[in-house]
Formats: sequence, structure tokens, C-alpha cells
Amino acid sequence: MLNKRKFSLCCKRVFDIVISFIILLLLSPFLLLLAIAIKLDSKGPVFYRQVRVGRYNRDFKIFKFRTMVQDADKIGPPLTVGDDPRVTRMGRFIRKLRLDEFSQLLNVLDGSMSLVGPRPEVRKYVEAYTPEYMATLLIRPGITATSSIAFKDEDRLLNAAENPEQVYVEQILPPKMAYNLEYMKNITLLNDIKIMFQTVGAVLK
Repeated sequence: MLNKRKFSLCCKRVFDIVISFIILLLLSPFLLLLAIAIKLDSKGPVFYRQVRVGRYNRDFKIFKFRTMVQDADKIGPPLTVGDDPRVTRMGRFIRKLRLDEFSQLLNVLDGSMSLVGPRPEVRKYVEAYTPEYMATLLIRPGITATSSIAFKDEDRLLNAAENPEQVYVEQILPPKMAYNLEYMKNITLLNDIKIMFQTVGAVLK
């Protein structure tokens, strides 16, 4: 399937690099202010470098503006549910507008991510993948995806669950992977641009 998309994948990579560089350049003053606000709001680093699983099933560290207290991963599950007490005051604002995703443009530039593609999971959830789901690891993970748009309120869904992690693996992950597999059948630059505009629309709703 991907052999027939080599040209599209090449165009996709060039687009990723150019657009990521332009966005970072234009937003650099705002992102600097955001970094300062994070430092002033709570103790800890500006970025949270979580290990995720990327292309070819390889681990990489994702850049995310820190939205939780320091060492949050050591005092709770990898999923963030509802009014998670680990989320900082500034973090709630950042999460609401998805501002933490902008730092992942650095991952796009270093080649570990793409602007559009299946969202990267932590190893724990990749171990729950079926053989079919593993196909999504043949391309770079993305900052956004159709699955991200469809499940933009997934933390609210998990908040009502008695066992959030079980609900995620059994009820949310399968439809998300279905979206990701469908995306792989139609990888084009035009489709990526369409998904990016849909993402902006979903965030602004």
C-alpha cells in the first residue's frame, strides 16, 4: 500500500519541514511567553519529554509543553482523565486550546513526527495493538489526525469510566485505529491540509 504512495510521502515530508519551520518562526514570540508562563506557574521544566512509540516501532521522546506537575507520570497513570489534579492552572489553559501540541513541531523538524498521522502512543498501549494496528507504525506519527478530531473530548469520556485504561484499550483505541488505517489508504498532501484545517475548526468550536 505505501509503495504506491512514495511520491506523496516525499511531498508530505517536504511540506512538514517547510510549514513547521514557518509556524515556529512566526509564533516564536508567543511560544517564548508561553514558556515563561509555564515556569512562573509551577515548578519544573518547560517541556515534558515523554517516551512514545514512533515509526518502525521505535521509541522516541515527544516534545510537549508541560501541563502537569513535575514527575506527574510517577504519581498517576499515562492517561489524563477529567479534572486530573496533576494538571496545573496554566496547564488547563494550554490543554483547552491544544497549545501543548505546538512544541511537537520540533519533533517534526527532527524527523520523528509528521504534521498529520496516527497519534503516537506510549509503549503500554502499543503492546495492546493487533497485527493489523501495527501497520500504522510504518509511517511517522502525527501532531494531529482524523482520530484526534473524532476523539477530541476523550478525556471527558474516560472521566466517567470506572476503569479508564481498560475503557481506552477496549472501547476507544479500536475506532481510533480504524481512522488511522483509513488515513493510510489515502495519504496525500491535499488530505493532510484538509485534516489540518479540520483540526483548527475542532479546537475553535
